[in-house]
Amino acid sequence: MNGEQRREQIVWIIKNSAEPVSGTALAKQVNVSRQVIVQDIALLRANGVDIISTNRGYIIGKHGKASRVFKVIHTPEQVEEELNLFVDFGGYVKDVFVYHKVYNVLKADMNLKSRADVRRYISELAAGKSSLLMNVTSGYHYHTILADDEETLDIIQEKLWEKGFLAKLKEYEPVEFGKRNM
Repeated sequence: MNGEQRREQIVWIIKNSAEPVSGTALAKQVNVSRQVIVQDIALLRANGVDIISTNRGYIIGKHGKASRVFKVIHTPEQVEEELNLFVDFGGYVKDVFVYHKVYNVLKADMNLKSRADVRRYISELAAGKSSLLMNVTSGYHYHTILADDEETLDIIQEKLWEKGFLAKLKEYEPVEFGKRNM
C-alpha cells in the first residue's frame, strides 16, 4: 500500500468508526508508526479533509456548513448549562478562546457535539487541577459554533440572549468576532 492508498484507508477508518480513533489504533490498522499517522493526518488536513483531533482520538467533522463565533459571559457554575444549550439546539462546540489585552487570543479545541461530550468535559475539568480559560478574562470568552445551517445558529444566539449569556463586544476586540453577534 502506498501513501495515498494509506491515507484513503485512514479516512475510511475514521469515517466509519462510531467513536474517535486513536493514532495508535490507526497505526496498527494500517501497519505504520504513529509518527507516520501524524504526518498523514497533516497531509489530509492540508488537502481539505476535516479531521478533528480530540483527547480520545481523531474524528471527521460532520458539522460545519455554517459557523459563528459567540462572545459569552457567565459564572463557572453555568458552564455545563451553556455548553448543553449549544449542543441541545444543534450546535457543535468547536473551541473556546479568550481575547486578552496582553496575550492576544488564547484558544483551546473542545469538539463537543452531545450532552455526553459535555458531561465528559465537565468531569475531566473537575478531576484536574486546571481552571477555565474564561477565568483569565473575568468570565468573558468566545466559542466557535458549527451547525448545519444559519437558522440553527440564529436559534442558539436567541437562546444565549434569553439566558443572559450573550455579551457585547468591546472597542478593542477584533470586529470579525462579532459579525453576527448582538
